[in-house]
Amino acid sequence: MSIKGKAAVAGVYEHPLRWAPHKTQYQIMAESARGALADAGLSLKDVDGLFTSGVGPMGVVSLAEHLNLYPDYLDSNSIGGSSFVSHTGHAAAAIAAGYCNVALILYGSTASSDRFAIGTGGGGSFDPPEQFESCYGPTTVGDYALVAQRHMYEFGTTSEQLAEIAVTIRRHASLNPLAKFHDPITVEDVLASRVVSSPLHLLDCCMISDGGGAVVVTSAERARDLKKKPV
Repeated sequence: MSIKGKAAVAGVYEHPLRWAPHKTQYQIMAESARGALADAGLSLKDVDGLFTSGVGPMGVVSLAEHLNLYPDYLDSNSIGGSSFVSHTGHAAAAIAAGYCNVALILYGSTASSDRFAIGTGGGGSFDPPEQFESCYGPTTVGDYALVAQRHMYEFGTTSEQLAEIAVTIRRHASLNPLAKFHDPITVEDVLASRVVSSPLHLLDCCMISDGGGAVVVTSAERARDLKKKPV
């Protein structure tokens, strides 16, 4: 079954804060929900599908209760940082299948202001291979560094080539007034920054920020009646 043309993005919102020690993860998500729904010309009572990740195994249920929602459809599938991109497709598929009509996709984080930041080690082992790795204290950056080392070995990738990614992402950030950093960087800047886990330098690494956002996906029919042109 094709979902093409059956759903549309009706509203979006990016939370403006990048440092929010006075807010909880749920507060950020609630504020993001309000912003995206206002952008779409809808309210919480219109939402019958809720999508999120990173809030624990039953977090999507707790989030629904926090928002006083009683959705017909819930999705908390997690594939890491791209979970919320995949949720857009999941929402479109759920709408096409008739499971919901107005889907709310939410993300919120206080990782920057939390005492223990994401990916700095100290977590438990959940997968069998981790019993052979956790004793060495790997971090998220360390894991990616191993991948980068292997990529260099297999394909001849250089640190200069990897640095181009950080340079491009910073250029994109300069176009967003809500981005954490706007000043441009060069390949030389990346290579001159300290090594965090070889071959990755500080400026190669994804920065950790507080913040969040929301996307509202509706059926194509519903989107035609809303205040903004659907995407």
